[in-house]
Amino acid sequence: MEKKPYYISTAIAYTSAKPHIGNTYEIVLADAIARYKRMTGYDVYFQTGTDEHGQKIQQKAEAAGITPQQHVDNVSGEIHRIWDLMNTSYDKFIRTTDPEHVEKVQKIFKRLYEQGDIYKGKYVGKYCTPCESFWTESQLVDGKCPDCGRECVDAEEEAYFFRMSKYADRLMDYINEHPEFIQPESRKNEMVNNFLKPGLQDLCVSRTSFSWGIPVDFDPGHVVYVWLDALTNYITFCGYDPDGNSDEHYKKYWPADVHLIGKDIIRFHTIYWPIFLMALGEPLPKQVFGHPWLLVNSGKMSKSTGNVIYADDLVEQFGVDAVRYYMLHEMPFANDGVFTYELMIERTNSDLANILGNLVNRTISMNNKYFGGVISNPGVNEPVDDDLKAVALAMHEKVDAKMEKLRVADAITEVFTLLRRCNKYIDETEPWKLAKDETKQDRLATVLYNLMEGIRMAAVALAAYLPDTSAKILDMLGTQERDYLKLDQFGLLETGGKVVEKPEILFARVDIKELMEKVEADKAANAQAQSAAAPAEEAETEEGIDIEPKAEITFDDFEKLQFQVGEIIACEAVKKSKKLLCSQVKIGNQVRQIVSGIRKHYSPEEMVGKKVMVVTNLKPATLAGVKSEGMILCAEDADGNLSLMVPEKKMPAGAEIC
Repeated sequence: MEKKPYYISTAIAYTSAKPHIGNTYEIVLADAIARYKRMTGYDVYFQTGTDEHGQKIQQKAEAAGITPQQHVDNVSGEIHRIWDLMNTSYDKFIRTTDPEHVEKVQKIFKRLYEQGDIYKGKYVGKYCTPCESFWTESQLVDGKCPDCGRECVDAEEEAYFFRMSKYADRLMDYINEHPEFIQPESRKNEMVNNFLKPGLQDLCVSRTSFSWGIPVDFDPGHVVYVWLDALTNYITFCGYDPDGNSDEHYKKYWPADVHLIGKDIIRFHTIYWPIFLMALGEPLPKQVFGHPWLLVNSGKMSKSTGNVIYADDLVEQFGVDAVRYYMLHEMPFANDGVFTYELMIERTNSDLANILGNLVNRTISMNNKYFGGVISNPGVNEPVDDDLKAVALAMHEKVDAKMEKLRVADAITEVFTLLRRCNKYIDETEPWKLAKDETKQDRLATVLYNLMEGIRMAAVALAAYLPDTSAKILDMLGTQERDYLKLDQFGLLETGGKVVEKPEILFARVDIKELMEKVEADKAANAQAQSAAAPAEEAETEEGIDIEPKAEITFDDFEKLQFQVGEIIACEAVKKSKKLLCSQVKIGNQVRQIVSGIRKHYSPEEMVGKKVMVVTNLKPATLAGVKSEGMILCAEDADGNLSLMVPEKKMPAGAEIC
C-alpha cells in the first residue's frame, strides 16, 4: 500500500541570535510529530530552516562590523548545529538567502503586482523593528507594539501594499468552514475577534529604509517585506513554481498538513499567509498549530533579564533525551510551560532515572542473574498478568488518540503509564521470591518475559520522543520487533535470544545541590562579565519627595496587614479599561488574580516573571468587571511614574515581608 504523504513544517528561525530553549522546543515538538507519523505509516516531509532578511539583521551586522551575509551565515550555522544536536529528523533545512528562493519570491511579488493585488503607495505610521511589523496608532497598546510591548518608531516611506481586504471575507468563510484550520481553539478566536472582524487594513509589503532583503526586481530601492519573503518558504522550497510548472514533490506534499509555529506569530500564518495563497490560487495548509511558550521561572526569556537558557548547555548537563523529554512532557497543550532547573532535575531523577531507567536495568539484570540472560516464555500465567497485558495493549490506541490532536505531552504520559504498571507488576510478582523456589522457575521466566515485553512495547512507542533511549533499550533486549503498528499484539519479543550482559545506565541521577551550585556560579560569572562590559554610569544625587502624612496607626493596626512576595506568572490587559492589568500571581503554592492600575507604566509582557510585593489579606474587589484578590505595591515619583516594589535579593514566592 502506498504511504500517505504528510508535510509538517516549523516556523523558520530568525537569524538575529543563537536560539534559546524556547526556540528549540518548536523543532523538537515538530520532530516528535514527524517521527510518530513515520512510525504510523506516513511518507513524511519535514521542513525547517532559517529566516535571514530584514532590518533587524542589517542592524545586528552593522553593530558587529560584519556584512549581513556573514552574520546570517554564522547564526544559521549555529541554529543548524543545535537542531542536529537535538537529534531532529528534518528532511530539508532551508535558508531564505538561497538564490532559488530569492528568484521565486521576486516572481511571486511581480505576479501579485501585475494582477492588482499589490499596488504602490506611501506608508505613514508606526514600525516595530524587532517584530518587523507595521501598526497604526489605534493598534498600539499604550503607544507600544501590541505583539512584543516594545517601542515603535515613526516610519514614512514609499512602499508597495497588498490589498488584504479583498480576501478578508473569503478567509473568514474558510475559517468557519474549516474549524480545524487554526488550533488550538483559543488562537482561532483571537485572530477572528481581534483582526478579521474589526476589518483588515492593506499590508505594507516593501521597504526602502534598509537594503538587506530580496530586491523588488522591477523597482530598484525596494526590498520585499520580510514576512512575505519568509512565509513563502513553505512552498518555494517544496517545489512550487510561480510560472506554473510546480514539480512532483510539490504536487505530492502541498498543502501542508500542519505548520507548527509559536503563538506570537500566529497572525502572520493564519491571516497574511492564507491570503497570499488565495491570491496565488494555491490551496491553504490544512492546519496551523500555534504552540505556547516555554518560559524560564515563569518569565519570557530575554538577554536583558539574564534568564536565557540554551539547549546545548542543558544537553551538556542532562543529555539529549532528558532535554527532549522535559520539553515535550512539561509543555501544556494550550498554556505556557515553565522551565526551572529544579523541575528539570526532578523529572530526570523521578521519571527518567527511576520509572524508566531503573525498571530497564533491574529487569535485564534479573534475567541475567536467574537465566543467564536467555529470554524464554514458558507461559505459566496467573491472573495478575492480565492487567499488565491489558495496559500494554491499550497503550498505542491511547497514544494515537492524543497524537491525533497533537497532544504530545499526553501521549508520552500514556507510555509512562505502561512503565509505571511494569514497576507495579514487579512489586506484585516479587521475582526475587520466585527465584528461591525451584518449583517456580517457569513462573519466574514468564514474569520476566512479561516485564521485558512490556518494556519493549513502551520503548517502541518512545521512539518518537526519546529516539536514542528507545534504540538503546531495544538493543539491550536484543529484539528486532520494533514496528509500532504491531503494538496491538502482546508477546512478540523473540525467545531464545539473550539480553545484554551489562545493561547501560540510561539516565544517571542528578545531584541537585551540586548542579545548582554550578548553575549559580555560571550565572554569577556571566553577570560579572556583562557588568564589566557595560559602560559605567555616574551616580546621581536625587532630590527627595515629601508627601502629606497620614494619620498615625498603632503596631496592632500594622499587624493586621499581611505582605508577601508574589511571582507574576501571567498578565494581560483588562479589555474594558485603558489603565488596568490583570496579573496571575503565584503566592506560595496558590495563584491569585490581582488587578492593578499600572498599564500606563508596564506592559503585560514586562510584568511576567517579576517578583513583587503584595498585600495578601485585602478584601477581594471587582474592578472593570474583573475580580481582584490583593494589591501589588508600587512606588510613585513626583511626576506620577510608578515603579514596582521588588525584593533586592532572590526570594521565593510566598516569602513574608515583615
